[in-house]
Amino acid sequence: MKEFEQGNNKGFLQTVLDLNDLAYYGKKVLMRVDFNVSIDSDGIIGEDYRIRMTIPTMDYLTKRGAKLILMSHLGRPASGHDRHYSLEPVAKRLSEIMAVNKVRFVDDCIGPAVQKQIDQMNMGEILLLENLRFHKEEELNDSDFAKKLASLADVYVNDAFSTSHRRHSSIYGTPKLFDIKVAGLNLKKELEYLSMIRETPVKPFTLVIGGVKITDKIGALEKLLPKADNLLVGGATAYTFLKAKGIKTGNSPIDHEHLSWVTNALSKYNDKIALPTDHVVSTFSPGSPSNGSSISASLMKGDIPDGMVGFDIGIETSQLYSSQISAKNAGTIFWVGPMGLFEVGLFSNGTINVAKSMALAFWRGSNTLIGGGDTLEAIKRARVSEAEVTHVSTGGGATLKFLAGNEMPGIEVLNRI
Repeated sequence: MKEFEQGNNKGFLQTVLDLNDLAYYGKKVLMRVDFNVSIDSDGIIGEDYRIRMTIPTMDYLTKRGAKLILMSHLGRPASGHDRHYSLEPVAKRLSEIMAVNKVRFVDDCIGPAVQKQIDQMNMGEILLLENLRFHKEEELNDSDFAKKLASLADVYVNDAFSTSHRRHSSIYGTPKLFDIKVAGLNLKKELEYLSMIRETPVKPFTLVIGGVKITDKIGALEKLLPKADNLLVGGATAYTFLKAKGIKTGNSPIDHEHLSWVTNALSKYNDKIALPTDHVVSTFSPGSPSNGSSISASLMKGDIPDGMVGFDIGIETSQLYSSQISAKNAGTIFWVGPMGLFEVGLFSNGTINVAKSMALAFWRGSNTLIGGGDTLEAIKRARVSEAEVTHVSTGGGATLKFLAGNEMPGIEVLNRI
């Protein structure tokens, strides 16, 4: 049983490990997962990290005789049953990577067809339900929809940390109706690592923040900056910080809405915050149809002139950040957000160097943690494996909200005070 603290709520969280095996033997277990992955028009799945991270919980439950019913959302279908957002390709992919169990699929998540499939299940079998968001009641946390989902099983398991910041039916309304509701192994792992970052990071503690949006990161920064020894800023986020310091940023994106917050943060934590001293700049527009072959870029130190946009940290900054990250003093490093537009080769150097430095820091004994889908894609592009970092969070927004101490309905509903 794991003690946790979230907002003003402190208590104990039961996990699948805390129940006797008989709690699962022959029982129907409804498990919320997050299989919100990219699927192309041919039904080919891109990055399947979120799928793979649920397998330990699935193995644990099926080996104890559970009849396992999986539910997830996928994308944002406009209305009704849209085949472009079907989870059927996920069922096929999951069947390919499961060691023993094949995964069956049913083309709805409630109703007679679903109940018939469940009635025919044997112990140890797995059934994936169709996209929850084909029913608008899911996002509305509709009580009748929650009851229909709850009627499918005897035990509820949440292994979808990345959706636990939402108050949707499958995450919040449905588990409220279960006497037995527990956290899966992936959710348990996420809470342990992210709680460590938020409450007791091993020193020295370095934050590496990139990406475009500052808005999503402010809450986490307010919680983490007092504990951090260093904050290394890159990506489009850096230009708002530079603007606040009076440095010219050309046509680089600026978050004017949060400029005052950045100014205050610099005033309070200036000795901790490192900003880019040089940049890879271009007149390139990311919205243009160019495939990258006609892009020109140059390295520039200091101010960025009008008409130019910063797309990556420069070589000097990259070397500085990399040396700080991979220094031979084991501590904690948390990285969220790429250092530039890494999808374009000319603007990928800073992000790739940070990713490789995170791997080196891991091998030198540091706790290295990354969050957000873009950051996961970045380490893959740098040919850094998931095994070369301590933990890769499955969450994007959920990770930042948890670190900020915000409400996490999907976790709180499992709490045993």
